This record gives sequence, C-alpha cells and structure tokens, in this order.
Amino acid sequence: MSDTNKNINYQKSGVDLDKAATLKENMKSIISDHQEAGNIGNFGGLFEIQGYKNPVLISSTDGIGSKLLIHSELNQFKSLGIDLVNASVNDIVCIGANPLFFLDYIAVEKIVEKNILQIIEGIVHACEENKCKLVGGETAQMSEVYSNGKFDVAGFIVGIAEKGEIKTKSETAEGDILISLPSNGIHTNGYSLVRKIFDIENNPKILNTEFKELNTTLGTELTKTHISYYNDISKIKNLMKISAHITGGGFIENIPRILNTNLNAIIKADSLAIPPIFNLIQKTGNISIDEMFNVFNMGTGLVIVSSEENVKKILSLSPKAKIIGHLESNSSNISEVIIK
Repeated sequence: MSDTNKNINYQKSGVDLDKAATLKENMKSIISDHQEAGNIGNFGGLFEIQGYKNPVLISSTDGIGSKLLIHSELNQFKSLGIDLVNASVNDIVCIGANPLFFLDYIAVEKIVEKNILQIIEGIVHACEENKCKLVGGETAQMSEVYSNGKFDVAGFIVGIAEKGEIKTKSETAEGDILISLPSNGIHTNGYSLVRKIFDIENNPKILNTEFKELNTTLGTELTKTHISYYNDISKIKNLMKISAHITGGGFIENIPRILNTNLNAIIKADSLAIPPIFNLIQKTGNISIDEMFNVFNMGTGLVIVSSEENVKKILSLSPKAKIIGHLESNSSNISEVIIK
C-alpha cells in the first residue's frame, strides 16, 4: 500500500458517517409523533392492514424533477417534501386507492442537516394530510455522483383498494363527461422548460422579480405546492369511472391512458380556466399552444371521467370542479385528445 493511501477514510471519500448518524437521530424527533416509536430505525418499515375483505395493493414512485432546483434556490425545502408526497398520492387515488404508507429516497453530495430535516418535515406533514404513514427512507451521500450542492429526491407510495372497487378504463364509454379539478399552477412538471425560458440557471435573481401578470414574484409562483386530490376523490370515488393525474405529457399523453382505445376526449378550450403563469410562459418563450398542452397541466390537475347521470352530484360535492368536455367514439382505435 502506498503512503498516499494510508490516511484515506470514508469521510475523506465523501461519506460522513457521524453526520449521517446525527441526522438519523434528529429525523426520529420529527417522525416520532407520526409513527410508532418501535417502528423507527428498523431494517424494514411496518404497516398493519385492517378492515379489507379482498385487498389489492397499489403502488407508485415519483420525483419532482427540476422543480427541486427552484426550491433549493429559494431555501424552501419543506415545500419540496410536500410536493413529493402529493404528486405520488395523486397517481394512486386516480384509480381509487387509499394511501397507506410512504418511503423517501434523498441522494446528496453531502449532508446539510437543516435542509434534509425540512424535507422530512414536509413529507411528514403531507403524509398526515393524506392519511398515510412515513415508514422508512434512505439518505445517500454520493459526492462522486452529485456535485456543487446538487441532490435528488424520490418518493414511493403504497395504497390499497378493495379489488372490486378499483377504477379501470373498461367502463369508459361514448357520451361520458370529462370534469376538471383545477391545479393552482405548474405543480411539478415542465420545470426544465420553464428554467430555460426564464434563464434561471444564469439569472437566479429573476425568481425574486415580481411580474404584474402574476401579482407575485416568479419564485413564489413556481414553488406553489402541488395540490393533493385525495380529499376530493374520497368524496366522489363511488361516482366516477376513473381519473387522470395531469402530469408530464399534459392532456395529450395522460387522458388517453384512462380511455378505451375506441374513444377520443373532446376538450372545450373555452371551458378551461388557465392560470396566468401559463400565458406568461407561452408569451415569454414563444411556445406553441400545442406544446403548452403537451407539457403543462394548463390549470387542470385531475381529469375525472363520469357518466352523465353522476355529473350533478360530483359537481355538488366538489365545488371547484367543472365540466371541460366529453368522450366521442373514433374509428382509428387510437385514443386522442382533441381541443376545440
């Protein structure tokens, strides 16, 4: 062994075990009121299932993409954790699941305890709002993979539903009505394009600039929390056929995923309530309207498919919901979204 290698240790290689141990202990203080003490620190997370006759587990994994760079720039790490949970929850409630438990993965160049604890605070807060438990996670120090303070996060969620109550596209039919549950802005998709349009990487101060179209700063607008639709769907689950979480790919890619292939979604453009941020993005970047609908949610966080007879009840239970279109048959056997 050469003399140059004699003093090498794990910390000098980029992994600080002492900081990791301290972080774990401080995480416990955040999680202790949320999770049974005996479950914290086990090699596997525990969760007891009760009250189901024929249960099916429904899982999903998600991240928040380059939105985390905006959160990091503005030191809004708790909001990052909330985004991570809500984005994951929406994916499974679309088909009728109730969230059970959540796990997180945080990969960093080096541990900055304050920031990571704020992320965990956000995750715990959102889990409580969505009636699920944070049962485990991993924080990985990888200085050879991440540099200059860069990091990434991912969430893993498991939910449950009675087998006979899972929502599938098989029930969708011509004449069904499309109902929008509104978003509050961009949510967690399209941020790479947004960062490019506003040149945020080279001019991060623009995040503190107030735009008259927004009545707030760009940073405040871009860090609005991804809405969870769990409470909305819980009220109308038995009335809807299925729903689509409008994330990456916008209307164009996500709505066909929940339709029988012989159906097209007809969207009435004048029925959409499009928040000002999307108009600002389109104008600033000179983006085509087709590209906007292919990238962003355009003011709709969730699209519900309902038979016509249940629409009135759904609208009464979800005051912010509104009709945006309907389903028509096609001859191509390939589902499309047509915006008129």
